Amino acid sequence: MSINRNFLLKITPGLLGMAIASAATASELPQTSQPHLAQVTSVSQLSDVQPTDWAFQALQSLVERYGCIAGYPDGTYRGNRAMTRYEFAAGLNACLDRVLALITGDDGIGAEDLATITRLQEEFAAELATLRGRVDALEARTAELEANQFSTTTKLEGQVIFAAYGVAAGERDGGEEIDRVPAFGDRVRLELNTSFTGDDLLFTRLQASNINAFDTTGTFEGDLFFADDNGNDIEIDALKYEFPVGERLTMALVANAAASDDYAPSINPFFDGDGNTGSLSRFGTRASVFYLTDAQAGAGFIYTFNDKISFSAGYSAGDSGNPAQKAGLFNGSYGAIAQLSLTPIEGLEVGLTYINAYNQETETGSDLSNFLSFSENRFGAAIPVIHNAYGIELSWLLADKVALGGWVGYTDTKTLSTLGGTVDRGDLETWNWAASLAFPDLGTPGSVAGILVGMEPRTRGVSPALRRAVGGADTDTSLHIEGFYQWQISDNIAITPSIIAITNPGFNDDNDTLVIGAVRTLFSF
Repeated sequence: MSINRNFLLKITPGLLGMAIASAATASELPQTSQPHLAQVTSVSQLSDVQPTDWAFQALQSLVERYGCIAGYPDGTYRGNRAMTRYEFAAGLNACLDRVLALITGDDGIGAEDLATITRLQEEFAAELATLRGRVDALEARTAELEANQFSTTTKLEGQVIFAAYGVAAGERDGGEEIDRVPAFGDRVRLELNTSFTGDDLLFTRLQASNINAFDTTGTFEGDLFFADDNGNDIEIDALKYEFPVGERLTMALVANAAASDDYAPSINPFFDGDGNTGSLSRFGTRASVFYLTDAQAGAGFIYTFNDKISFSAGYSAGDSGNPAQKAGLFNGSYGAIAQLSLTPIEGLEVGLTYINAYNQETETGSDLSNFLSFSENRFGAAIPVIHNAYGIELSWLLADKVALGGWVGYTDTKTLSTLGGTVDRGDLETWNWAASLAFPDLGTPGSVAGILVGMEPRTRGVSPALRRAVGGADTDTSLHIEGFYQWQISDNIAITPSIIAITNPGFNDDNDTLVIGAVRTLFSF
């Protein structure tokens, strides 16, 4: 057990306790080389003791009344230094010699002082005994925790999602009813947060899930962000290492499940909770252009100029672990992102994003806007594409419990090959947008209500070379309308009911409005 020197001055009033802390100063020095230290006659001789220190009056009394303070050779007292039990024993012995000298000397302390010391010892005996017991118990508990802790470098966290979901209404063109079968699934995540230096982070996430996407709706619109079915087999879902380089630069190396938020913020704080919190839908979680960077592995960085401006950039490859043609780090699909994040005033965040991607999809919006899947389904072979995407994102905390948000995204897609004379090369222009309102801490602390209205990616323009093969652009406008309330029951449990409505699903006004209901229960630890 170690004792703070200043603390000892307070908990042991009177000359005895004061002198113990003082005498321990000299006893801490090696006895073979301990220099002769003159007694301090003024507290000002101790360079690291200030009048504002909480033990100043006690030190001043020892110096001016009893003259039993000794400092270190460099003129410091080091009042916050811990004192071991051995040092305490040595200090006690020196203290008793000092007390005996004072009592028997010509200038010894009087009967009144002795009576005060005795009274204070008796008065605080119970408190000191209690304190000693608490410290001993704390030592025992600390030793037990150290002996049985999970890891000295790693913290374990986890989230479990129980989700009930299903289609409540909707028909496809021609009156074909969409399956309305209620479903229930789970997603389990165990996260290992490891730090080797205190500033770095090795993040390992294990995941198992059996939540299916809405395959029967005939569109990507309305899909849940946390939809993933691997049969509840445990897999490494994410693996990355972050570390600082200097004070302003943070690097990230991602070995698995690279995503835009590994390098750049989505500027959607109350809706983007990675499926655990906020929006339940893939579209509502973050701007669609960000999904063009979802890949296997990559690297990136964030450079913070000041508290108002930061710059992010990253590159990720879709098949990085495959050393074959049209694969690997640079010969296969990829996504590259650059983003300038601004905080011009308190509560306002703005993101300016550029993404270049090859053979990537957002898996939101119309079939045509996901041209890889569209061409494979339509022509039997996926036609390679390259995207240049641009986005503006905004989040503005208007008041303590009201936040405005949204984004606008534009993507220019170029097809890179023809298909046996059936499909010519050409361009597609795709737009998406969203506006949202969030009400944090509504009802209970930690709860959030959110409303979002937007248009999932819609292809508004198709070049003449492609128009004959694909049948033109998306003809109608489809809106994504979503509302949720995340009820924070406790620090570890939250229940979030949500309703998602898709007007003219598939961007076809012959289709009835699609209504999806979901209830997500999150257990976190």
